[in-house]
Order: sequence, then structure tokens, then C-alpha cells
Amino acid sequence: MITKLVSSKEELEQIARLSAANQVANISAETKEKEGFVSWLYSSDILTRLHTIIPSVITMDGDRLAGYAISLTKDCAAVYPSLAVMLEYTGTVTYKGRPLSEHSFYIMGQICVDIAYRGQGVVQQLYEFHKKQFSSRYDMLVTEISVNNPRSLKAHKKVGFNVIDTHRDPDGEWDLVVWDWS
Repeated sequence: MITKLVSSKEELEQIARLSAANQVANISAETKEKEGFVSWLYSSDILTRLHTIIPSVITMDGDRLAGYAISLTKDCAAVYPSLAVMLEYTGTVTYKGRPLSEHSFYIMGQICVDIAYRGQGVVQQLYEFHKKQFSSRYDMLVTEISVNNPRSLKAHKKVGFNVIDTHRDPDGEWDLVVWDWS
């Protein structure tokens, strides 16, 4: 398996398919509890538009997508409205004595590993690549995790993320987590 930046339309299409297959609305309650889920929906078109702003990180097993971690910057909010809501919220959270929005960060828009590759260290590979690729430009990586997805929170904590706040919005209750590289 190789971890890298997205480099083709087919890879973006594979991300869209894996995202849809693991979407909270498309899986059973048992799968949600056991395997986790993703909350935001990313179409191939949206991913293509986001990719022109910042490429995402993927792990490939030959031609098959093993997992992805979508990269987003503040500029992506113009393309992806759900991000705008999150960014507005980050302006209300204080981190290290000042609003989080004033820190140098980018956003992990979603991470997902194909069920056939779970438990094989793919999450760690994806995040280590993120750190290697983006830590020279940003001080931290920020994301939100549904409080109903304890598997995801556990995986993020294992990488080094810390919960800095919990909040509710129209889509549910979320832990705001930061992986601080500063």
C-alpha cells in the first residue's frame, strides 16, 4: 500500500463511492456502532472542485482505494457550505488563549477506511502523511467528530488529536478536535 496525494479523477471517484457507502444515512445501526460512519457527503464533482484548492490524502492498494483523509482549507468553504458552518463555529472557541480561528490550521474534512483495510494501520498512515505534507504550512489539523461515533474519536485520540470543545448544531452533537503540531 502507498499513501500519497490524490492525483487522478478515478481516485476522486473512488473517494466519493467510499464516502457514500459509509454515509450515516446509508448504513445500519449495528454497522454505525461497530465500524463508525461518515457524516458529510462528498460527490465526485465537489471533490474535484475541492482538489483544485488543496489535494486530499489517500492510501492505495494497487488501483484500489484503501482509505482517504479529505484536506480542506478555509478557502474551501466557498465550495462546500458545511465547512462554512464549522468555520463560523471555530471563531467562538478559544484555544491557547485566543480564538481558534486566529490559529494557522487546516481541516480534515473526513477520514474513511474501506472495511477490508480496517485494523491495518491505514488511519495512522493517512494522518502521518498529512503531518509530513502540511505541517510546514500549518500549526495544526482540526476536525469535528460526531459524539455518536466513539470508534472515530478513539482512532483520532490514538493519532494525537485532543478534544477542545463539544457543541451542538442542526446536524447533531460534535467533538471539536485538534492535532497540534506547534
